Amino acid sequence: MMDLSYILNELGEERADYFNAVSPPIAQTSNFSFKTVDDFRQALSGEFDVNLYSRGNNPTINILRQKLAALDGAEDALVFGSGIAAIAVPILALVRQGDHIISVENPYSWTTKLFNNLLPQFGVETTFVDGTEVKNFENAIRPNTKLIYLESPNTFSYDLQDLQAVAAIAKQKGILTMIDNSYCSPLYQQPIKLGIDLVAQSATKYIGGHSDVVAGVLTGSRALIKQIFSNEYLNIGPALSPHSAWLLIRGLRTLPLRLQRSFESTKVITEWLRGHPAVDRVIWPFSPDFKQSELAHRQMQGCGGLFSFTLKEPSVEKIEAFCNKLQHILMAVSWGGHESLIIPAVATIKKEDYDAGNERHNLIRMYVGLEDKEYLVSDLEQALS
Repeated sequence: MMDLSYILNELGEERADYFNAVSPPIAQTSNFSFKTVDDFRQALSGEFDVNLYSRGNNPTINILRQKLAALDGAEDALVFGSGIAAIAVPILALVRQGDHIISVENPYSWTTKLFNNLLPQFGVETTFVDGTEVKNFENAIRPNTKLIYLESPNTFSYDLQDLQAVAAIAKQKGILTMIDNSYCSPLYQQPIKLGIDLVAQSATKYIGGHSDVVAGVLTGSRALIKQIFSNEYLNIGPALSPHSAWLLIRGLRTLPLRLQRSFESTKVITEWLRGHPAVDRVIWPFSPDFKQSELAHRQMQGCGGLFSFTLKEPSVEKIEAFCNKLQHILMAVSWGGHESLIIPAVATIKKEDYDAGNERHNLIRMYVGLEDKEYLVSDLEQALS
């Protein structure tokens, strides 16, 4: 296995080829030329390993692909212009009319729309299951099931799936498995080592780390990645720009430091919130009272900075008042950058649809960034008062 420092700082970087520059250049070009017709002909016959047109391959992007594949323990990787592209394009490549997908319930909102709105137009049906019980996946399998889709931990609720157990069932039935690993990043969870076939993540989050680039990544076997690249990837055109790829390479340099700081601060902040009289519950996979704590520690090496909590005697008015009073923690989607963020579930529904008895409606999701933890606790304290 490659050393992490080697992957982040050296892998794929042939510095002698570009003037021994410490930071790789941005190959900001759409096109690549050839000296002979024969060379041109060979490139046109298959773009997977050739720089022909930056819709497919590009030198800066290839450096990034090597690093991301190595981090996941995968044979190869593709990078995309967004996280949802890294989910949607491979799924479109792997299923056909009449196929069936099993998905964990309540995945990322745009993944849910992919399964509920887009794929049915092409005759593909999805069954959603409670992923906390392995038997639910097994019971949902049909003769036409082609893919099991996972998201562990699930955002907002942080429900986990036993990846190794689900992968074993799928392999026995000849079904492909895919996971959204955005919550953990490759540093805190390696699904391929647990038997999962394809791993997607939003590189906008921890990989980029600076809230200045939108991107996605998919890793897996070379055969699967090449199949997706040669057809749907080239045809749909979701390629990442060379400049965005360079920003992600920059982000990788500090990934371990940023993740560790966020993780350590989150331990302190979740513990403080659990003791606050205005807080009812704190939900974080590495909390001692988390319902799947044993599984979390077994298949995750760390937890990052994303968690949820609920207020006592919740109401739309109380939740909104708390969020509106925050002075330094920003209200926004996403996570993984330098800034701490908060998003209340009530912002995703109409006020008249709010149900105080529905715990999902009461969840407030927080991401702990790189600020001093005392600074964040102080902001939470004044808002909770």
